[in-house]
Amino acid sequence: MNTNTAAATLPQNAPLMAPLLGGRIDAIDILRGLIILIMMLDHVRERFFMHTPVGDPIFDHIAPEFFFTRFITHFCAPIFIFLAGISAWLYAHPANGTYRSPSGFLFKRGLVLMMFDIVLYTLLWVDLGYNTIWLQVLWAIGLSMLGLSVACKMNTWLIGALGFIITFGHDLLNAYRFTPEDPGFIFWAILNQNDVIGQIAGMTIKVSYPSLAWFGVILLGYCAGALFAKTISPLVRIKSFMMIGLACILTLLVLRGFNLYGEALPWSVQATGIETLMSFLNFTKYPPSLNYLLVTLGVGCMLIALFEAVQQHAVKPLSVLKTFGSAPMFVYFAHLYLILAAYWILFTIIGPTHGERFGLPTVATIWIGTVILTAILYMPTKKFAAYKHKHKREKPWLSYL
Repeated sequence: MNTNTAAATLPQNAPLMAPLLGGRIDAIDILRGLIILIMMLDHVRERFFMHTPVGDPIFDHIAPEFFFTRFITHFCAPIFIFLAGISAWLYAHPANGTYRSPSGFLFKRGLVLMMFDIVLYTLLWVDLGYNTIWLQVLWAIGLSMLGLSVACKMNTWLIGALGFIITFGHDLLNAYRFTPEDPGFIFWAILNQNDVIGQIAGMTIKVSYPSLAWFGVILLGYCAGALFAKTISPLVRIKSFMMIGLACILTLLVLRGFNLYGEALPWSVQATGIETLMSFLNFTKYPPSLNYLLVTLGVGCMLIALFEAVQQHAVKPLSVLKTFGSAPMFVYFAHLYLILAAYWILFTIIGPTHGERFGLPTVATIWIGTVILTAILYMPTKKFAAYKHKHKREKPWLSYL
């Protein structure tokens, strides 16, 4: 079959492209691994530092070391969802160059992630007496995948344009607040309003991650996946991601610097330079403001460019990140339940230290705990990743981990 005949058999949104590599793309796994380690830091903080609330945006009276520990964890959700979009594009454009629709895969994977979030994440907190189903990040990723399973039928650049419009325009919708008595309240809360949407079997259902903005992010990621096409040289890809990242940061500096748009809480000059920086970087996450997405996705794109540039060097820390990034769901649930076990072991041995709960004494101990957790999980993750990539063809369920 000649090239023209082959092109005629492909959907209009499927140019003759294939991913750069026949296997996994190291830069993506490395970045995903870095985000997973930062995510573990956030969850150690969440379980062992509950005595110090952070707020959304972050409360302005907390210590700088705690502020920035929380701030860097802001990068987890947007970069992870952006990478999910890139991965969906790579699934649709495999190394053999034959386009395959990602709709079915995205739909099934999205439903599985939403189920994981509702069941497995909820079980983590019943030990503390919570009777709430939080619709968290896996819910948002899963719902975004369901949306992408439909949107992926469009031309790639139309997908990118829709993602751009949603990402830059969703802040305009924040002025519209629905009450439980309003028609469409549940639908609106799921899309753009952090709220309780009802109860089921005595459990309160709370939307923690309204999904509209995250849908915009996964669409942008899908469009960005085209930069990994075989027709794109590594140098062009590196420059493109770096330029996108810099454009995001420059846009942020203008919008945030003059308090123009993209964040409900304006920044202001404070008594010290560090406090002024904290005010400037204090963004809303639930739902994510445009400024929040600009800084996180901007840095994320620059990190993709960096890891793409250095991945050919045998740098040990990068191989560690790659290991964690190659089995993300395994690490996600393994570390959450390991943190849960560690909490109750320490509670049993030491007892409550902050009211009725056990808590770590300093922010530094959060970091130390994360390092210990990383060391414990590294070898199990490495072994599971090897098993997964060896057997996932005959055991499709492994692809969900």
